[in-house]
Amino acid sequence: MNSMNAQDWKLIVLALFAIGTLVLLITRAKVNAFISLLLASLVVGIGAVVLLGVPARDATGKVLAEVAGKTPTYSILAVIKSFGDGLGATMGGTAAVIALGTMLGKLLAESGGAEVLAKRFASFFGPKHIQWCIMALALAVGLTTWFAVGLVLLLPILLTLTHETKQPFLRLTLPLLACLSVMHGVMPPHPGPVVAVEALKASMGLVLFWGFVIGIPTAAVAGPIYARFIENRITANPPPIPRKSESKEAGFRLPGFGLTLFSILSPVVLMLFATVAELTLPKGHELRELAQFIGHPTMALLVAVLFAMWSIGTRCGFTRTQVLKFTEVCIGTVGMTILVIGAGGGFARVLRDSGVAEAIGKSGTAVNLSPLMYGWLVSAFIRVATGSATVAITTASGLLVPVMAAHPELNPHQVALIICAIGCGSLFLSHLNDSGFWMVKDSLGLSVGQTMKTWTVCETIVGIVGMVFSLIAFHLMKS
Repeated sequence: MNSMNAQDWKLIVLALFAIGTLVLLITRAKVNAFISLLLASLVVGIGAVVLLGVPARDATGKVLAEVAGKTPTYSILAVIKSFGDGLGATMGGTAAVIALGTMLGKLLAESGGAEVLAKRFASFFGPKHIQWCIMALALAVGLTTWFAVGLVLLLPILLTLTHETKQPFLRLTLPLLACLSVMHGVMPPHPGPVVAVEALKASMGLVLFWGFVIGIPTAAVAGPIYARFIENRITANPPPIPRKSESKEAGFRLPGFGLTLFSILSPVVLMLFATVAELTLPKGHELRELAQFIGHPTMALLVAVLFAMWSIGTRCGFTRTQVLKFTEVCIGTVGMTILVIGAGGGFARVLRDSGVAEAIGKSGTAVNLSPLMYGWLVSAFIRVATGSATVAITTASGLLVPVMAAHPELNPHQVALIICAIGCGSLFLSHLNDSGFWMVKDSLGLSVGQTMKTWTVCETIVGIVGMVFSLIAFHLMKS
């Protein structure tokens, strides 16, 4: 791995300046988040072009080969292209998922299905143990679904449980967020951990095992324990929800518990089916390809929404026109969130194409660290700079390959724990350049300041506590 040079340090300083600018634009100047992310991208990109003359990169982020003895340089026009490519790639992977998940959540709320589930869960667990109910749901749903999908699926249930049990809003919210986040960061089949498993030649089974062993106590610290500390220090009220049991229209009936639960868990089942097929069937097998098709997040949610339009829609007495209106109205509430998520992807791509992500990775070699601590630090730095957990895990695991080659004494358990640490590092200090930050803020009706005191701190706890647990297990697993 190449050592750090003066240009690498300048790129890191430039990225820190851009992040500071982003924070000031949104919090102090009250500039729209999409515009702020675009301006921060221009600060990094144009600074890298004008001040540093960085080399151009291909679509994978690798420096282009020399042409006629000269290395092509990054240009101002390429900065805009990088932002557009990143925005398009991010929205291409998330827009449909968020839109379909929001539709399913809207149908669940309007039909009273969330109220039905919440009452049954509350009576089974009891108000004193409702946090564990939330965590169990989040772990089950988050195991195979993206963070964004899990949040929109469980949000109606969270809000209804809050109203039903009269528990403080944050006492239930933070356990949900912590569990969904940990599952997204450390557990296959989420894209980041899968890339890390392939890059570091790890055992998928061991990563799943240690993901649970490390992830559950980490989520417990960042969720229920931190919620007890912060719930009385922040005034956060849940958004209002319609109570269908108290305002029945003529011909309307509440959906049954079993059918409602199946409607909400059907995308999870389809994605889990795809995961099992991927782990057990050889490549090219027809059943594996079919399972991966119907288990793709977009397809799984499409099937779930179509089923829910009947099961908790027309079957409950809604007309087709009413169901259509529900699926249209809810998209307007997440339109800006989707755009900001795309802008976060554009900012991450500019950071990659300008060489910032690679410079951050090189900085880890400046100090003599164990592979686990090196991987965690690189992942955490890239996470803070780009706002993307997947980019952080992917970059960190790629940079770890030559480091791991110098440590042949590592056993399979230690390699799996390194991946867990990288995943926890990729969740560290979520702030204004992270799409998840804006999803949490808008979904829960929080201010920017409240989101930073709750979600940002929760993610920081996940990053640090997960690293500590991984490090302890790493040393215990020495052969």
